[in-house]
Amino acid sequence: MPYKVNYMTSSLIRKYNVPGPRYTSYPTVPFWKEEVNLESWKAQVKNTFNLTNKEKGISLYIHLPYCESLCTYCGCTTRITINHAVEKPYIDMVLKEWKLYLDLFEEVPEITEIHLGGGTPTFFSPENLVRLIEGIKQTVIVRDDVEFGFEGHPNNTTEEHLKILYDQRFRRVSFGIQDFDPMVQRIINRMQSYEQVKIVVDQARSIGYESINFDLIYGLPLQTQDSIKDTFNKVQTLRPDRIAFYSYAHVPWVKPGQRMFTEKDLPNNEEKRKLYELGKQLLTDIGYCEIGMDHFSLPEDALYQAVNNGNMHRNFMGYTTNHSMLSVGLGVSAIGDSWNGYGQNIKKVELYKKEVENGQFPIVKTHILTKQEAFVRKHITNLMCRFETSWDLATQEAETFQDVEKRLQGMIEDGLIVHTPGQIKVTETGRPFVRNACMALDVYLWKESDKSQKFSLTV
Repeated sequence: MPYKVNYMTSSLIRKYNVPGPRYTSYPTVPFWKEEVNLESWKAQVKNTFNLTNKEKGISLYIHLPYCESLCTYCGCTTRITINHAVEKPYIDMVLKEWKLYLDLFEEVPEITEIHLGGGTPTFFSPENLVRLIEGIKQTVIVRDDVEFGFEGHPNNTTEEHLKILYDQRFRRVSFGIQDFDPMVQRIINRMQSYEQVKIVVDQARSIGYESINFDLIYGLPLQTQDSIKDTFNKVQTLRPDRIAFYSYAHVPWVKPGQRMFTEKDLPNNEEKRKLYELGKQLLTDIGYCEIGMDHFSLPEDALYQAVNNGNMHRNFMGYTTNHSMLSVGLGVSAIGDSWNGYGQNIKKVELYKKEVENGQFPIVKTHILTKQEAFVRKHITNLMCRFETSWDLATQEAETFQDVEKRLQGMIEDGLIVHTPGQIKVTETGRPFVRNACMALDVYLWKESDKSQKFSLTV
């Protein structure tokens, strides 16, 4: 049944604010095998395609890495340039990579989802984006229930971008906002006025886009409770259909751009926790409902309906209404998911192009799931998408969770989880802590001897 976010007490948030994975995959990337088993990966892709293409279709994630300037908070794989001559050669490579998958398949792919991520997809001209999408569409069957979405920068997403992509059947657009405060925007090098965001949002609605998403971040440098309040006042006016409210992860040893500011500019742990609590409460107050970890929507949005009827799915593109079992990743750093395995592309543009030009899959890392991993993945996905899961106690796999009640004991006592033999249900109060419940099922976390922090905090 429908639900809204309850106010989270400080004590619960403090208790469960521990490092933990985001579970866009299982096992999570730090626990993937390092060796590249390309033939096994290709076999997994082909097998899942043959089993599911006709019934469920397949999804495509296309990574477009180019940006004209570096947002210093960003943790994505990007390439900074103002040289737009890179557009056509890169699209050529993506289409050549797609041809490698087409040669692997034995029938015409049926597409149920395409997502353009980045980087900045709207770095590319409308004409080149159409060339990319048409290059894909000419080789596939586009299903009636298709969902096409793209990420856009408010400063360079033009009305022409919106119109042309709408004509290509895109109905969902996500804008990276992060925070509307000018001081915060300046220090993270992401300057975009409320007025510019309003223009592009109004244009998208006028054209007919059915779902507009804002990405917002808490814990950014110079961010305060006042800036969060001001941001959400503006959000209330613009009223996007969906909101992703993420925690900023400060990893300057991985992303040197974050050295443009220091830890002194960041809210401390207590201040960051208060920003989180405040943001969630403000979202609730203006009518948004929590639909999963870090994600909110208005009640009329399709994703809200999906979570309440049990049809929401989670993959590397985040939460989605489509449940294709095969997701093909194209472009640098993109990750493919065959349901029983994962393959990640090379992150460096030049090396990616070299492999594709040589007719090779540009895979740099793979992981093929064991039987136990597949079992755990199923139940973590159930919790992330439906807030409950159950298993047959008579199966051999059920032995994996024989001690799960001990690991969930604190959440049970706090009223966040209801556990019976072979079943876990997350209560309404516990839904913001679903990530912690998933961690109780994660066999790699139980076995982990390296205590260094591999993951961001759950809050």
